[in-house]
Amino acid sequence: MPTVSNEEAKAAVQDRSGVQPTPGRMTRIVDSDFFHAFLRSKVTVVAACGTLILFLLAFLAPWIAPHNPFDLASISIMDARVPPVWMDYSDPRFVLGTDDQGRDLLSGIFYGMRISLIVGFCSVAAAAVIGITLGLVAGYMGGRIDAIIMRIADVQLTFPAILIALLIDGIANGIFGSLDRDVFAFYILIVALALSFWVQYARTVRGSTMVEKSKEYVQAARVIGLPSVIIMARHILPNVMGPVMVIATINLALAIVTEATLSFLGVGMPPTQPSLGTLIAIGNDFLYSGEWWIAIFPGVALALLVLNVNLLGDWLRDALNPKLR
Repeated sequence: MPTVSNEEAKAAVQDRSGVQPTPGRMTRIVDSDFFHAFLRSKVTVVAACGTLILFLLAFLAPWIAPHNPFDLASISIMDARVPPVWMDYSDPRFVLGTDDQGRDLLSGIFYGMRISLIVGFCSVAAAAVIGITLGLVAGYMGGRIDAIIMRIADVQLTFPAILIALLIDGIANGIFGSLDRDVFAFYILIVALALSFWVQYARTVRGSTMVEKSKEYVQAARVIGLPSVIIMARHILPNVMGPVMVIATINLALAIVTEATLSFLGVGMPPTQPSLGTLIAIGNDFLYSGEWWIAIFPGVALALLVLNVNLLGDWLRDALNPKLR
């Protein structure tokens, strides 16, 4: 019996029914203008591949890192400040050398990038939740509620994000003390960064909500008696998420840089759980004594990570802007 291919079977079904089979989700994505615009931008494709590689190196660090920089039993102070393998007096076990504690620098970069990304993702998610909620309420309710939320946002915009983060860190240090602060440093950083970046989401969502609430589908939802919370969450929110995705992508890079700055200043992640900023701060003490690799390699990793994420954010902003199509 002759075999029939899938293409022939689909053609036979179409001939009998006269209806084109519905394409799958993946087919629709590949055929979309958004995907073709992505492929046409060579810089964006390179940035996406670089971001994916860095993300995989970070989140697979426990399985692919040559050493565990947090395992005190495997660290020897005799291995401190070993240069990279292409320099004299190097050790083949440490490709990029070691830091002042004898920790493998390549493994430290993998683990540090993992911490930086987790802090960045969590803080961006928390800032988005706060900002979207306040923006929806301000734009939909209007009146005094809108005025209060926007005046708070205006006041916060007068302060740099790094200053707000330092203020929150100082308050947490006074509450928990210096010892307990190291235990809660991860959560303090997330709260500090989230409270620093929520304003952009709130202002953007408020403006989009004020446009959407005057449209017919929102008026129809009000007529049938739906509660305001349901209207905001089910009808308005999906239509204002486009700009939010762009802000979140760009803010991820800003959150990583801000976290690295705080860690470099000594108010971020502790040396026992080093992020990229902590590794750079540790290496800064030895930069002028000849052990340049301790600071340079984490700095290069941070620069590559932020550059790739920024390039993706810039392309996403242009791709979702209808005026540039």
